[in-house]
Amino acid sequence: MLSGLLAAFADAATGGVVLDLFGLQAAVETATGWLGLVIIGVYSFLIAFILPLPSEVVLAAPLDLGLGQSLRLGTIILVSGAGKAVGSVFAFHIGHEAKQSGPVIRALQRSRFDVVEWSEKKTVAVARKWGYVGLAMALSVPFFPDTLSIYAFTILEEDYVKFAAATFVGSVGRLLVTVGAGAAVFAIS
Repeated sequence: MLSGLLAAFADAATGGVVLDLFGLQAAVETATGWLGLVIIGVYSFLIAFILPLPSEVVLAAPLDLGLGQSLRLGTIILVSGAGKAVGSVFAFHIGHEAKQSGPVIRALQRSRFDVVEWSEKKTVAVARKWGYVGLAMALSVPFFPDTLSIYAFTILEEDYVKFAAATFVGSVGRLLVTVGAGAAVFAIS
Protein backbone atom coordinates (compact mmCIF):
# COMPACT_ATOMS: atom_id res chain seq x y z
CA MET A 1 0.00 0.00 0.00
CA LEU A 2 2.77 2.46 0.97
CA SER A 3 4.68 1.58 -2.19
CA GLY A 4 1.65 2.35 -4.36
CA LEU A 5 1.01 5.63 -2.53
CA LEU A 6 4.65 6.72 -2.91
CA ALA A 7 4.61 5.77 -6.60
CA ALA A 8 1.44 7.82 -7.15
CA PHE A 9 2.95 10.85 -5.40
CA ALA A 10 6.20 10.49 -7.36
CA ASP A 11 4.28 10.19 -10.62
CA ALA A 12 2.22 13.29 -9.84
CA ALA A 13 5.23 15.29 -8.66
CA THR A 14 7.21 14.58 -11.82
CA GLY A 15 4.30 15.02 -14.21
CA GLY A 16 4.32 11.33 -15.02
CA VAL A 17 7.95 11.40 -16.13
CA VAL A 18 10.14 9.42 -13.78
CA LEU A 19 13.41 8.28 -15.27
CA ASP A 20 14.65 5.01 -13.86
CA LEU A 21 18.19 4.49 -15.05
CA PHE A 22 19.23 0.83 -14.88
CA GLY A 23 16.09 -0.08 -12.91
CA LEU A 24 17.46 1.36 -9.66
CA GLN A 25 14.07 2.54 -8.43
CA ALA A 26 12.64 -0.94 -8.99
CA ALA A 27 15.67 -2.43 -7.20
CA VAL A 28 14.97 -0.23 -4.17
CA GLU A 29 11.26 -1.09 -4.20
CA THR A 30 12.11 -4.80 -4.07
CA ALA A 31 15.26 -4.65 -1.90
CA THR A 32 15.28 -7.19 0.91
CA GLY A 33 17.63 -8.07 3.73
CA TRP A 34 20.81 -6.30 4.72
CA LEU A 35 21.98 -6.15 1.09
CA GLY A 36 18.92 -3.99 0.50
CA LEU A 37 20.49 -1.33 2.73
CA VAL A 38 23.47 -1.22 0.37
CA ILE A 39 21.08 -0.75 -2.57
CA ILE A 40 19.32 2.07 -0.68
CA GLY A 41 22.67 3.73 0.11
CA VAL A 42 23.85 3.54 -3.52
CA TYR A 43 20.48 4.78 -4.80
CA SER A 44 20.54 7.73 -2.36
CA PHE A 45 24.14 8.53 -3.34
CA LEU A 46 23.21 8.60 -7.04
CA ILE A 47 20.05 10.70 -6.67
CA ALA A 48 22.05 13.37 -4.85
CA PHE A 49 24.04 14.27 -7.94
CA ILE A 50 22.75 12.67 -11.11
CA LEU A 51 19.41 10.85 -11.02
CA PRO A 52 16.12 12.76 -11.04
CA LEU A 53 14.32 10.06 -9.08
CA PRO A 54 12.20 10.37 -5.94
CA SER A 55 14.16 9.72 -2.77
CA GLU A 56 10.98 8.83 -0.88
CA VAL A 57 10.78 5.47 -2.65
CA VAL A 58 13.33 4.08 -0.17
CA LEU A 59 10.57 4.02 2.45
CA ALA A 60 8.76 1.36 0.45
CA ALA A 61 11.70 -1.08 0.47
CA PRO A 62 10.47 -4.37 1.95
CA LEU A 63 13.60 -4.94 4.01
CA ASP A 64 13.36 -7.81 6.46
CA LEU A 65 16.11 -6.96 8.92
CA GLY A 66 14.66 -8.70 11.95
CA LEU A 67 13.88 -5.30 13.47
CA GLY A 68 10.56 -3.78 14.42
CA GLN A 69 8.83 -1.42 12.00
CA SER A 70 10.14 1.74 13.71
CA LEU A 71 13.76 0.52 13.78
CA ARG A 72 13.50 -0.68 10.18
CA LEU A 73 12.25 2.74 9.02
CA GLY A 74 14.85 4.51 11.17
CA THR A 75 17.63 2.41 9.66
CA ILE A 76 16.39 3.07 6.11
CA ILE A 77 16.17 6.81 6.81
CA LEU A 78 19.69 6.96 8.29
CA VAL A 79 21.26 4.93 5.47
CA SER A 80 19.47 7.01 2.85
CA GLY A 81 20.49 10.26 4.55
CA ALA A 82 24.12 9.12 4.74
CA GLY A 83 24.12 8.03 1.09
CA LYS A 84 22.68 11.35 0.01
CA ALA A 85 25.17 13.28 2.16
CA VAL A 86 28.10 11.46 0.53
CA GLY A 87 26.55 11.99 -2.91
CA SER A 88 26.07 15.68 -2.16
CA VAL A 89 29.77 16.07 -1.37
CA PHE A 90 30.50 14.56 -4.79
CA ALA A 91 27.98 16.99 -6.36
CA PHE A 92 29.54 19.81 -4.32
CA HIS A 93 32.93 19.04 -5.84
CA ILE A 94 31.46 18.83 -9.36
CA GLY A 95 29.60 22.11 -8.79
CA HIS A 96 32.77 23.87 -7.74
CA GLU A 97 34.63 22.54 -10.76
CA ALA A 98 31.78 23.62 -13.05
CA LYS A 99 31.61 27.14 -11.66
CA GLN A 100 35.31 27.48 -12.43
CA SER A 101 34.64 26.39 -16.00
CA GLY A 102 33.51 29.22 -18.24
CA PRO A 103 32.30 26.91 -21.05
CA VAL A 104 29.99 25.03 -18.68
CA ILE A 105 28.34 28.23 -17.42
CA ARG A 106 28.04 29.61 -20.97
CA ALA A 107 26.43 26.37 -22.19
CA LEU A 108 23.91 26.47 -19.34
CA GLN A 109 23.07 30.10 -20.11
CA ARG A 110 22.47 29.27 -23.80
CA SER A 111 20.26 26.27 -23.01
CA ARG A 112 16.50 26.37 -23.61
CA PHE A 113 15.86 26.53 -19.86
CA ASP A 114 18.31 28.97 -18.30
CA VAL A 115 19.36 27.00 -15.23
CA VAL A 116 21.78 29.69 -14.13
CA GLU A 117 19.16 32.46 -14.20
CA TRP A 118 16.57 30.31 -12.42
CA SER A 119 18.97 29.22 -9.70
CA GLU A 120 20.19 32.77 -9.15
CA LYS A 121 16.66 34.09 -8.82
CA LYS A 122 15.15 31.39 -6.63
CA THR A 123 17.47 28.94 -4.98
CA VAL A 124 20.46 31.22 -4.62
CA ALA A 125 18.23 33.77 -2.91
CA VAL A 126 17.30 31.10 -0.36
CA ALA A 127 20.97 30.14 0.01
CA ARG A 128 22.00 33.73 0.65
CA LYS A 129 19.26 34.30 3.16
CA TRP A 130 19.28 30.99 5.00
CA GLY A 131 22.62 29.33 4.11
CA TYR A 132 22.92 25.71 5.13
CA VAL A 133 19.60 25.86 7.01
CA GLY A 134 17.99 26.85 3.69
CA LEU A 135 19.56 23.85 1.98
CA ALA A 136 18.24 21.53 4.68
CA MET A 137 14.79 23.12 4.37
CA ALA A 138 14.79 22.84 0.56
CA LEU A 139 15.75 19.18 0.78
CA SER A 140 12.98 18.53 3.32
CA VAL A 141 10.27 19.19 0.74
CA PRO A 142 8.92 15.81 -0.40
CA PHE A 143 9.11 15.00 -4.12
CA PHE A 144 11.10 18.13 -5.05
CA PRO A 145 14.20 17.17 -7.08
CA ASP A 146 17.23 16.87 -4.80
CA THR A 147 19.80 17.36 -7.53
CA LEU A 148 18.43 20.81 -8.39
CA SER A 149 18.71 22.09 -4.81
CA ILE A 150 22.10 20.51 -4.24
CA TYR A 151 23.71 21.94 -7.38
CA ALA A 152 22.13 25.37 -6.86
CA PHE A 153 23.61 25.57 -3.36
CA THR A 154 27.08 24.56 -4.57
CA ILE A 155 27.34 27.93 -6.31
CA LEU A 156 27.55 29.87 -3.04
CA GLU A 157 28.69 27.49 -0.35
CA GLU A 158 32.26 26.50 0.43
CA ASP A 159 32.30 24.14 3.43
CA TYR A 160 32.11 20.44 2.51
CA VAL A 161 31.33 19.25 6.05
CA LYS A 162 28.52 21.76 6.63
CA PHE A 163 27.16 21.02 3.15
CA ALA A 164 27.09 17.27 3.85
CA ALA A 165 25.52 17.84 7.28
CA ALA A 166 22.79 20.08 5.81
CA THR A 167 22.10 17.50 3.11
CA PHE A 168 21.87 14.72 5.70
CA VAL A 169 19.49 16.74 7.90
CA GLY A 170 17.36 17.74 4.91
CA SER A 171 17.22 14.18 3.59
CA VAL A 172 16.22 12.74 6.96
CA GLY A 173 13.70 15.57 7.37
CA ARG A 174 12.15 14.82 3.98
CA LEU A 175 11.70 11.15 4.79
CA LEU A 176 10.26 11.96 8.23
CA VAL A 177 7.79 14.41 6.65
CA THR A 178 6.82 11.72 4.13
CA VAL A 179 6.34 9.11 6.87
CA GLY A 180 4.28 11.60 8.88
CA ALA A 181 2.12 12.48 5.88
CA GLY A 182 1.67 8.80 5.07
CA ALA A 183 0.66 8.05 8.66
CA ALA A 184 -1.87 10.89 8.52
CA VAL A 185 -3.34 9.56 5.26
CA PHE A 186 -3.65 6.06 6.69
CA ALA A 187 -5.18 7.39 9.94
CA ILE A 188 -7.85 9.26 7.96
CA SER A 189 -8.67 6.26 5.75
